[in-house]
Amino acid sequence: MLSMLKHLKPYKLSIVFIILLTMAGTLLELYLPTLMADVVDIGIVNEDIPYILQTGGWMVVCAILAILLTVLVNFFASKVAMGFGKDVRRKLFVNVENFSLQEFEKIGPASLITRSTNDVKQIQDVLNMILRMMTRAPLMLLGGIILAVSRDQTLSLIFLVALPILALTIFLISRKAIPLFGELQKRTDRLNLLLRESLIGTRVVRAFNRVEFEKKRFNEANEAFRDTGIQVNKIISFLFPSMLIIMNFTNIAIVWFGAVRIDNGAMQVGNLMAFLQYSMMILMSLIMLSFAFIMIPRAQASAKRVNEVLLIDPDIKDPERAKPVSDATAQLAFQNVTFRYAGAEKAAVENITFTANQGETTAIIGSTGAGKTTLVQLIPRFYDIESGSISLNGADIRDMTQKALRAKIGYVPQKASLFSGTIAENVRFGNKDATEEEVLDALETAQAIEFVKEKKEGIHTYIEQAGSNLSGGQKQRLSIARALVRKPDVYIFDDSFSALDYKTDANLRKALKRETENAIIILVAQRVNTVMDADRIIVLNEGKVAGMGTHEELIQNNTIYQEIVASQKTEGESA
Repeated sequence: MLSMLKHLKPYKLSIVFIILLTMAGTLLELYLPTLMADVVDIGIVNEDIPYILQTGGWMVVCAILAILLTVLVNFFASKVAMGFGKDVRRKLFVNVENFSLQEFEKIGPASLITRSTNDVKQIQDVLNMILRMMTRAPLMLLGGIILAVSRDQTLSLIFLVALPILALTIFLISRKAIPLFGELQKRTDRLNLLLRESLIGTRVVRAFNRVEFEKKRFNEANEAFRDTGIQVNKIISFLFPSMLIIMNFTNIAIVWFGAVRIDNGAMQVGNLMAFLQYSMMILMSLIMLSFAFIMIPRAQASAKRVNEVLLIDPDIKDPERAKPVSDATAQLAFQNVTFRYAGAEKAAVENITFTANQGETTAIIGSTGAGKTTLVQLIPRFYDIESGSISLNGADIRDMTQKALRAKIGYVPQKASLFSGTIAENVRFGNKDATEEEVLDALETAQAIEFVKEKKEGIHTYIEQAGSNLSGGQKQRLSIARALVRKPDVYIFDDSFSALDYKTDANLRKALKRETENAIIILVAQRVNTVMDADRIIVLNEGKVAGMGTHEELIQNNTIYQEIVASQKTEGESA
């Protein structure tokens, strides 16, 4: 929790202001019982009406000022807490955006969502409470004890019994509750994960009649969350009644022994009334502190989870002295490239060497799990290679900034990813400054213009989240248009034609050839007829190059390629 305090630096002045206002308000509240005692012991005993009115007036003024100061403290505390929450969420988002795919996958989307929302809110709420209570409560506790002792030292001995009992109660309850708060956050993670999976995979769940199974899985996680929550609340529920019992017995003792002292002439009635008020302030301040101490452990659990994300130092960083990307003739070169995933014994791709020049199409083909997608994801530095080098236009990609490198790349992923917004906005994701004409040109090349024109609002048609109101082929074509409008040096198509029919596939490849004649095309595909016109075909097998050449060369002398071709010689498809 303490590590989160560094994020409060922009609010230092506001926090100092809150502390000063809290101190002023608390001192006014502490002064009120003294004025009340004077009204009773001086004004009422001596029947001095002007003194009663004057002192009573000061009591009203102090009460109104204390109320106003409390309102201001609450206002500024809420403002600081909300600002803090906004800053931490922004830093979390920025840090996550800098993660490599390996780091992103390590924590998982569901947990990252929980940490950015629920966990930050827990810290934010506790901070708000601390700003309002943690200055006020200790000041009121200390001030109440000093003023109570000043009123009657003998009667103050009651606190030597009451306060340790109260402190021990808080400690015992907190010790049982604290470990459960961390568990509760893990249960929240699990709920988010299952809910997210169920919503994203709803079509698959229904297609395989697994609705009941998913319901059962979610119910188990939901019940586990409920049981943990009930367990925590059961423990916490003992806190307030226990404190009330201790407070009431303390007041009974004060009144009992105070009455004896008044009867003996050792104490005045006004002093007893003031002493009662101070005892209530002391005990209430302890209650405030106890609630803070109960909530802080939950915030600590959340702060630990948030810090885990904030303290992750991304593996992939920009070099301190980045080299500018050359605008010379485009060339992409792999030299003995090897990469393995974290914790894997076997390399995903091993000793890959090839060169792709401007105007050339390099196709990558192979069986499932051969390392095709892994290979192309190394080009935009989604992962960093273990050994070897990848160079673009003669410079190692690790010597460039990620922004400059990726500005030269148009990437179409294996799974088409669209965002909620219009078709035009999704295409302009590749180039925010693209004109309407450029958007239409990109859609035409991507063979998407026909279905876009059929829609009532054309390129201004709204796309639902993840493109749920589009077919798989339509989503793929819009993803291709998004890359085309960028006009990069390198196009990467990672099995991006899989949802297209053969006619659309053929038309798209013809259009691409015209549109991308001054660029490098890296094409990953499963179909032989998609890659057969490529200038270079790389056959991957278990992460290694099993063959390289044109279609004609490979069909003559590469066994693996021949097997792939043979497997696809079906009706309507021939190599």
